[in-house]
Amino acid sequence: MRFETKAVHSGRQVDKTTGAVSTPIHLSTTFERAADGSYPNAFEYGREDNPNRRALEDCMTALENGHDCVTFGSGMAAIASVIEALPTDKPRRLIMPNDMYFGIRSLITETDIGSRFDIVVIDMTDLHAVEKAIKSAPTGLVWIETPSNPLLKVTDIEAITKMAQQAGAYTAVDNTWATPVLQRPLTHGADLSIHSITKYIGGHSDLMIGAVVARSGSPMLTNLRAWQHSKGAVPSPFDCWLALRGVQSLAPRMMTHCSNALAIAEFLNQHPNVEAVHYPGLPDHPGHHIATRQMSSFGGMLSFQVKGGEREAMAVAAKVRLFTRATSLGGTHSLIEHRSSVEGSKTMAPANLLRVSIGIENVDDLKEDLLQALE
Repeated sequence: MRFETKAVHSGRQVDKTTGAVSTPIHLSTTFERAADGSYPNAFEYGREDNPNRRALEDCMTALENGHDCVTFGSGMAAIASVIEALPTDKPRRLIMPNDMYFGIRSLITETDIGSRFDIVVIDMTDLHAVEKAIKSAPTGLVWIETPSNPLLKVTDIEAITKMAQQAGAYTAVDNTWATPVLQRPLTHGADLSIHSITKYIGGHSDLMIGAVVARSGSPMLTNLRAWQHSKGAVPSPFDCWLALRGVQSLAPRMMTHCSNALAIAEFLNQHPNVEAVHYPGLPDHPGHHIATRQMSSFGGMLSFQVKGGEREAMAVAAKVRLFTRATSLGGTHSLIEHRSSVEGSKTMAPANLLRVSIGIENVDDLKEDLLQALE
């Protein structure tokens, strides 16, 4: 099956009991055993497994062309589990990008993960720096985020996974911004592809789930499944059902997100009050060539820097009428956010930067709103 067909059919089947075409929501926390003590339907307890969770995991595995998928109660639960599931025979050293989701920075600085692991932060777009970091000491995990948040840096997945494999390290790619529609890290050699399903896959800003898709049946996958069961950071059946509903329209939604974002990036790139636009679809973006090679399109996220400083950027955000001033991304509606004021003193975002999640509205309406806000 091609991707669009997988998104509609994977993980789904007509309900054998009722004939329902839409998958029923199974809220039960426990499941009946047979007289001989077995579980004929393969379900025992809600934390261990659930029909809706199983359906979503099967769907995500198919979309990423993976071996298996493990879902969690949020994207951050998935990220934390990947780090903690590093097998004990692997070095406790992690290489991470200098431009990455602020939630991961908080995970490192505000929990014991920062003290239990040796975190090395580098510019992941510099392959020489990556090679030097991997060779300088035994490494357990190389973390890739591409496109990155919020500066949309593009990392060469295939080149870095080859370096990591030669050093015996796992590679994990945060694929949230690209989704499997635009980029499939496992086909480029990555061991794990991570998603905040909360974002584009759910697509409607009404659920919270994270997922990790594994390329093979590695010890890392075994640990992730154990973490899910024993630590209990599982998604609810209803959220799984919502995600499986949302993924059916993922491909056409992403195409609209992408075409709108490119048009907005080109518009902003010509505006006299804009200092810089960060979007890999622009030919002058430093990662444009790599993005063209490993992505089918360039995504629905962009950021831009307003001429001036924080005051000027906040003024633009204050004047929008159609965009919503809110965090998160990937929904049908367009969002705008001043990142440095959200992240606080530890931010790496420029003071004049606005991050934008481009929705699926009419692109001319979006342009007009930004035009009046910038002027």
